Amino acid sequence: MYDMYDVIIIGGGPAGATAAVYTARSRLNTLVLDKAPNTGALALTHKIANYPGIAEALSGKELLDRIRDQAAGFGAKFKQTTITAVDLDGPTKYVFTAEGIYEAKAVIIATGSKGRNRMLPGEEKLLGRGVSTCATCDGAFFEGKEIAVVGDSEEALDEVMALDKLAAKVHFIIPRGELQGVEALPELSRTQYYFKARPQEVAGEERVEGLRVKMASGAEQTLPVEGVFVFLSGSKPGTDFLEGQVPLDESGYMILDEYMQSPVPGVFGAGEVRRSPVKQAIVAAADGAIAAMAADKFIHRREQVIPQYK
Repeated sequence: MYDMYDVIIIGGGPAGATAAVYTARSRLNTLVLDKAPNTGALALTHKIANYPGIAEALSGKELLDRIRDQAAGFGAKFKQTTITAVDLDGPTKYVFTAEGIYEAKAVIIATGSKGRNRMLPGEEKLLGRGVSTCATCDGAFFEGKEIAVVGDSEEALDEVMALDKLAAKVHFIIPRGELQGVEALPELSRTQYYFKARPQEVAGEERVEGLRVKMASGAEQTLPVEGVFVFLSGSKPGTDFLEGQVPLDESGYMILDEYMQSPVPGVFGAGEVRRSPVKQAIVAAADGAIAAMAADKFIHRREQVIPQYK
């Protein structure tokens, strides 16, 4: 006999946990499945100071714990497990795990994105302690300090432009000979560009103390920076297990409408599984709320989404 739920949410980050708050509060029997609750991008963020309604700075894990506790308070169940397969065709959705099979009337995919295959030496160790992947989240902590940005795309340039307003100096390390999607570089008063420069190591024990770089000339140099922001291409949505189940675009993102509904009835997405110009915890949480209310509409066959105000 399988365990039956109204909604199964795959992924317990800001999108999935927020979705669980909304579905559980709507009295939908909710199960959240997450294989590694404390290793997502938000969970590894050292400090957050720009989440609405929370004045004090706190870690990403603390913020996630609050959202998850709120969802659990409304009755959502959380289980740490690995998804082995899904069957999303038909009115009943099946989620296969190492421990067993779960059924649901609707499924919300909130599995986030996967990092690059190779990280810089020292990058993982110092993530949240000077290494960041979000200028909007962490830029304010480096105001007046010397930092480095490693990137190869238009997204990286956007982050540099934001950091240039805060940092004392920005070293923009660009491994390629050009930036993907960028035709002309802006003149930034505090930013120095390094083309065909390859980062070798993030130096430091407890905090970032420098970035070792092999310059285009072949010479190595250690830049005396206190922060390293990494925006290298390679991050991709964690949707491999959906291949053949729901339509994905050429980069693996779910194809969703404004209600986060996929073309497969009863299957929704939220957060970094969809193509979004901004990757922020608050945006992922908003996606989760929309997906949850749309799932509630789907399950009860309502004509309109019912917002939750109180």
